[in-house]
Amino acid sequence: MRNLKWGVFLTLTISGAIFGAVVALAQSPASQSPASQTPVSQSPVSQSPVTLQKVKTELANGERLYAQHCADCHGADLQGGLGSNLVDDIWTLAQTNTEIARLIALGDADVGMPEFTDVLSGGEILDVLDYIRNQKPKQKIKAATDADMVGDHLVNTAVWLDGLETPWSMVFLDKSHALITEKTGRLRRVVDGTLRDKPVVGTPAVWNGGQGGLLDLAIDPDYADNGWIYLTFSHPLKPGSDKAMTKLVRGKLTGNVWSDEQVLFEAKPEHYMKGRVHFGSRITFDDEGHVFFSVGERGQKDMAQDVMRPNGKVHRLMRDGSIPKDNPFAQQADAYPSIYSYGNRNPQGLIWTSGVLWETEHGPKGGDELNIIKSGANYGWPVISYGRNYSGTELTPYTHMKGMEQPISQWTPSIAANGLELVSGEMFKEWNGYLLAGALKYKELRLIKIDGKKYISEQILLKGRGRVRDITMGPDGAIYVILNKPGQVLRLTPKRDVK
Repeated sequence: MRNLKWGVFLTLTISGAIFGAVVALAQSPASQSPASQTPVSQSPVSQSPVTLQKVKTELANGERLYAQHCADCHGADLQGGLGSNLVDDIWTLAQTNTEIARLIALGDADVGMPEFTDVLSGGEILDVLDYIRNQKPKQKIKAATDADMVGDHLVNTAVWLDGLETPWSMVFLDKSHALITEKTGRLRRVVDGTLRDKPVVGTPAVWNGGQGGLLDLAIDPDYADNGWIYLTFSHPLKPGSDKAMTKLVRGKLTGNVWSDEQVLFEAKPEHYMKGRVHFGSRITFDDEGHVFFSVGERGQKDMAQDVMRPNGKVHRLMRDGSIPKDNPFAQQADAYPSIYSYGNRNPQGLIWTSGVLWETEHGPKGGDELNIIKSGANYGWPVISYGRNYSGTELTPYTHMKGMEQPISQWTPSIAANGLELVSGEMFKEWNGYLLAGALKYKELRLIKIDGKKYISEQILLKGRGRVRDITMGPDGAIYVILNKPGQVLRLTPKRDVK
């Protein structure tokens, strides 16, 4: 845990009785403010991934050491006594982690703070610091499953397309043409509202099994000029292999033929794995030339914390597949330079709007999340979660951890959040700027009101029609909802003026 949290210590050799690094740190120039400290995510030093057992061990050790050396002055509950309160976020003698560690090591005779250089090792000081930092009372994010059903009063629903085989994503190329992916591996064309019989020829071979197959679909923001179409899919290591990993490509459509394919992201061969779950994957673009895409952790929980693995992450590339120079791990040896965030379980909703990258991801039994994805941030899976194991047993005792992000909102019980879209256009102008989120489990479409980076509320627009896999706004202003079962696309229009 501390390897991820206290980046300033990553270059220090601290263990056992070797304490010279902390002393050297104490004699270095004044500590930087938290805002100016080098973020841990940009450290060039390799990081060992966080595991739940490691967190439990370090916090238990920090609690033991605190009780032995600190409680007499600062109180068993850290509320203060002879010494100051350590959980009220009022720090007068030291504020940054660097300053606090130095104070523990060297003390301060003016206020009666003893030094612990000869009592605690560097690693033990960090364990105590971890323990202190994680004792602040936590405000849990309230679950958002008590949404009201309002769709019957606000929208008309009609079947726009039928007869699809497990559709996964849809995008409009223009007013008359649309493309749809089917998980089995087919890319289908829709012309003037009619599904063409023959699928597009020459699309990539996919590993179609479990949750894997041909997944998301997106067009370049400059599609009208360059014709680029982006696909994510579960890619087999080799033909007939039972190992696969999420891959991102782009290509063009010439008539009914996929052409000019370019590989933008492909995992290292040694990181392909068996398993039928959690491939992700969604695609979105910002207004600065980047493409974002998500990769699930493939059912391997601890790998979500390992930046030397591609799974359990949101990635960012330039649209041509090159690595942005300011990616948080671009300079770290052995890390995947495309990683933008980590600690994500199975992100299957991703949309950029107004400078904010919104994401939804599946929790286990509870703890589906609505997140704002930030560069280099750790979203905690599996160390923190609002969910439980599928058996109902405890997954983790922690919903919070220092250095790990909280969701903006969460769903417990799980709704199986899938697909994310932004409402825009005149047809639903009263909802412009709201988010649309699919729910596989409850066969719902949810309308989420946001204000900047703040979650306000949500309502259920659609329920019981099928498993909502994706949502897209049409060029006509209608909302199009992709149901992987029963293999339909629904078209939603206002029943009256929406408010």
